[in-house]
Amino acid sequence: MRHAVVLLGTILLFTWGAGAQANLGDSLALANPTVEAPASAPASATSLPGEPVANLGATSLSSKPADPPQTVYGVHENYSWQAYLGYTYLRFYEVPGTTQNKNGFNYSMVYFINKWIGADGEFVATFGSQSGTSSHLLLGMGGGRVRWAAPRGLELWAHGLAGESHFTPQTPYGGQSAMGFEAGAGVDINAHHRRLAYRVSGDMVGTRYFNTYQYSPKISVGVVFKF
Repeated sequence: MRHAVVLLGTILLFTWGAGAQANLGDSLALANPTVEAPASAPASATSLPGEPVANLGATSLSSKPADPPQTVYGVHENYSWQAYLGYTYLRFYEVPGTTQNKNGFNYSMVYFINKWIGADGEFVATFGSQSGTSSHLLLGMGGGRVRWAAPRGLELWAHGLAGESHFTPQTPYGGQSAMGFEAGAGVDINAHHRRLAYRVSGDMVGTRYFNTYQYSPKISVGVVFKF
């Protein structure tokens, strides 16, 4: 009987000790809720000292193919030479109170030394009548021209020329030749064939006959050939 009491007391002692340890662990966990299990070591931590680490970002960027080079192509080719032939109308203010309507043709040749500036040469022949007599006014001039390539296949230009003029019929008020000059502008409309264009231009022609000056408007329409 005494041995049974001792054995029962020993079992109760061990049972109470185990319960006390369990309660202590629960109390510590509740008192410090931020305690976490240690994080596992990163995969790179297993690398040996001095061993290079692969740079995946740089590899992915360097493997991207380079962009192709950008190239700009001209829309219209600029030719150095331009030859023009067209119809011309000139209203010749001969003297105060006397005017003539003259029709004829206009021929010009231009050489451009660069994209904008060129040397211009022009010949104008217009014909009419005065008091039942045939009359003509001829002009041969040279000068300079500037141009600008506008949108929609247009080319704007302006020029100034000076030279010699010849007028008939002969009059008792002066000779048949005099200095002539011209200033004006125009537009070239490029055709589907890039060497051809249609031109519309307007100029003011100045001459000096009969001891007075004549300022006569001139318009012309025609075709330009580029080469």
